[in-house]
Amino acid sequence: MIQTKELREVLHFVFSLQFIRMALFWMLSLFILYFRLFIQRFPFSRKSSSFPRCSPANTSFRPICVITGATSGLGKAAAYALSKEGFYVVLGAHSIAGRSSHLLSKTMIEIKEKNIDAHLKGFQVDLSSFHSVLKFKNSLERWLSDSNMHSSIQLLINNAGILATSCRLTSEGYDQMMATNYMGAFSLTKLLLPLLRSSPVPSRIVNVSSFTHLNGVDEDAIIGKCFSRPKQYPCAHIYEYSKLCLLLFSYELHRQLGRMHDSRHVSVMLSFAVDPGAVETNIMREVPSCISHMAYMVLKLLFLLQSPENGVSSILDAALAPPEISGLYFFGGKGRTVKSSALSYNMKLAEKLWTTSCDLFLASEQAASLLADHVS
Repeated sequence: MIQTKELREVLHFVFSLQFIRMALFWMLSLFILYFRLFIQRFPFSRKSSSFPRCSPANTSFRPICVITGATSGLGKAAAYALSKEGFYVVLGAHSIAGRSSHLLSKTMIEIKEKNIDAHLKGFQVDLSSFHSVLKFKNSLERWLSDSNMHSSIQLLINNAGILATSCRLTSEGYDQMMATNYMGAFSLTKLLLPLLRSSPVPSRIVNVSSFTHLNGVDEDAIIGKCFSRPKQYPCAHIYEYSKLCLLLFSYELHRQLGRMHDSRHVSVMLSFAVDPGAVETNIMREVPSCISHMAYMVLKLLFLLQSPENGVSSILDAALAPPEISGLYFFGGKGRTVKSSALSYNMKLAEKLWTTSCDLFLASEQAASLLADHVS
């Protein structure tokens, strides 16, 4: 039975513009992309490429894969699947007081039960905090050194993401959802690029995006300042912004690596697999439970709802695509790719975002350095 307080929360959410945006626009966007996949079957359509999965390159050492958001949903499913492919999987678990350590241990035990040969290592990381991301990178490098393993990684999957329904700022002043979904992935990628570049075989970055991306972006959007002014927190809008930022960053990183002649060694892939509607994960945990259950029920009736075990297909397609492939957007499984939104290919917008993000990254790096000097 729904309590009075919960009922008020449900009604407040249902009659908000954010709910209407999620219920109508997000569903329409999902239908549009599935329609694009459908028309690719016909001779008159411009066919997008599809790619087979390849086994990891033969090396004298076990390839290492880093996955964020790996204790549930798609991250957990990807960790299991890639352990079966022979990767040494490093699980990045969101650090929640009193819960993260237990969840991480539980996830690793469950994967080992299904794959006794799985090689796993777990670390806690809060992607909304630069200090935590930097600590994760240092811990990873220290583990590689202490384990006498090759000082490199072969695959980075930026999977972690949240859909927050209330405004929360990080200690660094960022909107928590923007920090987790975009700036955390940007910072982690920048920090791990040296390890990706030092791989003796081609390495890869897979950024998990969503069909919800749209609209423009500027510095205020990145740090969340322009979203803290309305009376009601625009959760749907910010989620869309964070996923657009991830796309713009991914395409720009692909171009940057190409200019540095690194694209043959470090490739950037976009896996369109994670969204709060198409895959049944806990992304909607902050949405009133009766609404999230109803949304999943409607999607199931429309045959659009996937389990994490099925939804992970696009992530695996991107992660295991031929090594010469880069800068593509995977959607729908079976190695298929589609075009993302026209705005996501806007080079001027991507360059502006890149510059702003690098400035914010540098500021965070300098702050962390000053703090370390002060402590020492």
